Amino acid sequence: MQRWLTLFALIPMAAVCVAQPAVPAPNKPKKHLLVIGEEKGYRHESVSHAMAVIERMGRESGEWDTTLRTDTEPLTKKKLEYNAKNLNDFDAIVFYTGGTLEMDDERNASLLQFVKEDGKGIVAVHSAAITWTKWPEWVDMVGGTFDEHPWGTFQAPIVVEDRTFPGMSAWPKEFVLTDEIYQQKLWDRSKVHVLMRLDAGKLDLANQKVHRADRDFAVTWVKQVGRGRVFYSTLGHPVENWDDPRMQAMYKGAIEWALGLAPYQVTIAVPQGSR
Repeated sequence: MQRWLTLFALIPMAAVCVAQPAVPAPNKPKKHLLVIGEEKGYRHESVSHAMAVIERMGRESGEWDTTLRTDTEPLTKKKLEYNAKNLNDFDAIVFYTGGTLEMDDERNASLLQFVKEDGKGIVAVHSAAITWTKWPEWVDMVGGTFDEHPWGTFQAPIVVEDRTFPGMSAWPKEFVLTDEIYQQKLWDRSKVHVLMRLDAGKLDLANQKVHRADRDFAVTWVKQVGRGRVFYSTLGHPVENWDDPRMQAMYKGAIEWALGLAPYQVTIAVPQGSR
């Protein structure tokens, strides 16, 4: 009898234990992304929409909070007035910029430190390659600079060289996309890892604005810069391309990689022969 009494006494306790709700796992802290959309000279109509798309992707995925700016004030390590954020508050920066933006020696040094020493990331979009063209350290960090767009906005024949990079599997191995492709100078395949290039065999190479004798027209690449990560793509000139799920997947993957959320080891291999 005593054994049955003991058993009955334990049943409510077991029920209480079972009824207790599971303790939810703590939320993973969000990363902090700075998006700068400022241009001197030519103004791209797609900048505003691109910034909105990037902010929405972060909000819907829950992976990052986005600060949108149209100036370079945050590109400093100095304390700013009131609650303004500086580089210490961010994990990566998206630059959809162009021209010679307002900087000084401290901001230049702070931005380089942000990537090279702090191990943070940069995603450079389209006209970022015509930003600070007289600042050699920026050009070197991005991987090249604008040298005409020989074919304007056209049906670009694109080859994906590496679909293993985060987001790149959204594209087929070869495809055609209407966009404006920059020809790059001060660009060297041996210093970057190319993710996309133009299919030179399908281009009008007699165009007088074509300057690359090697016929190597990279579209998208990544590189390791010190401890940090840099992604660049010339894609994103037309407004409507930012509504293309493939484009969104590519830039989302690039941002995740720049933020340190998506692992990918950059390797650089130089194939034999010209393109």
